[in-house]
Amino acid sequence: MILYAATISLSAFLLFLVQPIIARQILPWFGGSAAVWTTCMVFFQVVLLAGYAYADFLTRRVPLRRQAVVHTVLLLASLAMLPIVPAESFKPADADNPIGRILLLLAATIGLPYLMLSTTGPLVQAWFSRRFLLGRVYRLYALSNLASMLALIAYPPLFEPLATNRQQSVGWSAGYAVFALLAMAAAWRTAARGDRDDAWTQPMTPAHKPVASSAVTQAPADAGVGTREAAAMTARSFAPAPAPSLREHLLWLVLAATGSVLLLAVTTHITQNVASIPFLWVLPLALYLITFILCFDGRGWYWRRFYTVAAAVMALLMLAALKYRLGDDWGIQEGILQLERAVPLYAAGLVVVCMFCHGELAPRQPPPAWLTRFFLMVSLGGALGGLAVGIAAPLLLDWYWELPVVLILLCLLAAGLSRGLVRLAGVAALACGVWLAWEYAQAIHTGTIELSRNFYGTLRVRTTGADDAPTTRWRLLHGVILHGEQIRGEQFRRQPTTYYGASSGVGRAIGFLQQQHQRPLRIGLIGLGVGTLAAYGRPGDQYRFYELNPAVLELARRRFSYLADSGATIATPLGDARLVLEREAPQRFDLLAIDAFSSDSIPVHLITREASELYRRHLADGGVIAFHISNRYLNLVPITRRLADDLGLPALRVIDDPDETTSDLYRSDWVLITGNEPLLQALRDSSAGIEVEADLRLRPWTDDYNNLFQVLK
Repeated sequence: MILYAATISLSAFLLFLVQPIIARQILPWFGGSAAVWTTCMVFFQVVLLAGYAYADFLTRRVPLRRQAVVHTVLLLASLAMLPIVPAESFKPADADNPIGRILLLLAATIGLPYLMLSTTGPLVQAWFSRRFLLGRVYRLYALSNLASMLALIAYPPLFEPLATNRQQSVGWSAGYAVFALLAMAAAWRTAARGDRDDAWTQPMTPAHKPVASSAVTQAPADAGVGTREAAAMTARSFAPAPAPSLREHLLWLVLAATGSVLLLAVTTHITQNVASIPFLWVLPLALYLITFILCFDGRGWYWRRFYTVAAAVMALLMLAALKYRLGDDWGIQEGILQLERAVPLYAAGLVVVCMFCHGELAPRQPPPAWLTRFFLMVSLGGALGGLAVGIAAPLLLDWYWELPVVLILLCLLAAGLSRGLVRLAGVAALACGVWLAWEYAQAIHTGTIELSRNFYGTLRVRTTGADDAPTTRWRLLHGVILHGEQIRGEQFRRQPTTYYGASSGVGRAIGFLQQQHQRPLRIGLIGLGVGTLAAYGRPGDQYRFYELNPAVLELARRRFSYLADSGATIATPLGDARLVLEREAPQRFDLLAIDAFSSDSIPVHLITREASELYRRHLADGGVIAFHISNRYLNLVPITRRLADDLGLPALRVIDDPDETTSDLYRSDWVLITGNEPLLQALRDSSAGIEVEADLRLRPWTDDYNNLFQVLK
């Protein structure tokens, strides 16, 4: 029994540990977008489905000894893909939708090893039930989920800060080799009991009779039950069982899909508005797995009436949180609940709702003869949920509508699967949920000129008043994060707003450089927004905006006029800035502004040692690297100081805190790294520049090592 438990535990641990490992490695190649994680989740769920289908076919159609041969051959073939290091050839060369490239990269890097890990849960449980007829096979399912959760919980505090990407890949690959040996041992140990094949591979017919009581002699001697009871248990668990009905299959599918959609929708809601970091990836997934562990443990953790009502209530609270203030301490930004206060609510809601979904799944477990079919349908539901959120929603929807939709579906399930007063409460919750979702949709569209969505997230253009009013503002929001605004009046069209005023760090740097150099300037800017910094452009200046999201560039040109009105010559190369700059000849920028850290999810690869060396290669003598580090969730000040030390250049921090009641500007935080002594002295003399203190405890960030967990505010 130890062999089977060890195989399942190690496979589940590796199955979920590889997810943050591989996603973290490829994240910089695709702009650091939170959608990279969602796309990875889709791949993992689809391959998991393929693994379960393989296990179902193998256990029901192939004799045991042949199962061992086939599985051994595939395990040996999967070892040829180690270590799991993505090939550089998969780096994108343009800004097109990268979903297909990500899926191909994952298939080529971890496809077969991940498939073999995916088969282990149902396959080894099927083998276990053949070896130990009286064993509680579904306890192994709970054990696998426990190992999965441990992998997710351990990654942020242990693996991420203590090991580089390469070390993580090699360590995981070594663990996989051990797993392959255990899996082959379990296969051949089970094949030694091949005399039971017929009872598993033949379909149920009226002629089938329960297994003779003589089969009890093959059960463990210390099973702890009497001979008559053992005979009855053996007959129930081992005899061919009637196939579950179509209704049961559909219910397995819907319950699993609902939990999967909610998991990914909540994860997207969190990571799109904080940062694409493993800590925030694994939190919802770990909570999701906890509910699996509790519901399939078999010890009565699921109380049907309580969780049915609680799930409906939490669904309503999460719907309300999308728009309404839930108390005096709950802040609202653009009609959306501030995320730092919403995370606990959505985490609790995810637990309660998944307890309901998985708690309704657990009592519907079929006899062991059909367990692979059960897992197949559960996996199919998870894969369909992942495809809906990760692939279909960005292509078909213009906003994150999947979250309110799945919450309404949850209320419908609560009403449909309950009786009496509980059903009445579910119907009432459904009615309230539809009303709240409608109110949320109205709030999103109120004042909205345009909505759009693609792989990189949602974009919304909002107006603060009538178009003909001179002080009306148009704002571009990425999710709930402001990406820039412009005052519509003719006299204000070229006026810098938000974080880019003349008193901001970048505004002071550009102003000084204009006075210092009696020539046109070359300015590079990573992150376009609405193109506000183009307002500083003079005739002869050359401004080069690097933008990852084609939709942002299209809206900046069509809805805003900073680019068109600028006196400078404007270039807008599309694609990840690191990759584009690596391919370009030295640009000799007088200033290179990296403005990508205050938005929805920060691209860590733009603030590493290798990135700073690349920036210096593109600087002119006396040029300035300006990091915009305004961020509600992350303290990036010490990171920029380490980069300055690596470059051997001084760094000054410029905090601009205007009175927002009388000013068009917002509080901004910039760090300027430069060897331009006159600029540094001018900033010190004006008291605008603050020396950046070093944090010796902080390990330098590189492309192979970084840890956002340690800079969370």
